Amino acid sequence: QVQLVQSGGGLVQAGGSLRLSCAASGNIVSMRTIGWYRQAPGKQRELVAVINSDNSTDSADSVKGRFIISRDNAKNAGYLQVNSLKPEDTAVYYCYVIVKVAGIWGSHAYWGQGTQVTVSS
Repeated sequence: QVQLVQSGGGLVQAGGSLRLSCAASGNIVSMRTIGWYRQAPGKQRELVAVINSDNSTDSADSVKGRFIISRDNAKNAGYLQVNSLKPEDTAVYYCYVIVKVAGIWGSHAYWGQGTQVTVSS
């Protein structure tokens, strides 16, 4: 139905930047919300940022001013620009999308496979 492929993670020094990507494919009629979560070892998964279909955004206080979420509807893609990285940003980052799929009633959520971001001090 819908597949999400993430890319862009890696190892970076503190203060560095990465751009995480999330590309959706399948019989997508429309993409509603795109969001990013992260999960650090031994911690619960936390919501990092979301962007809605009207391009309104919200993000966790811990990343405000450093992380920027965006989307490209023509490509069915979402992005998370992560700047001024800190060691505490180290985590596996997951994207999710809420989409309307052709032939299926309602909107449904799909998750990416996760991408590791490691920030060294």
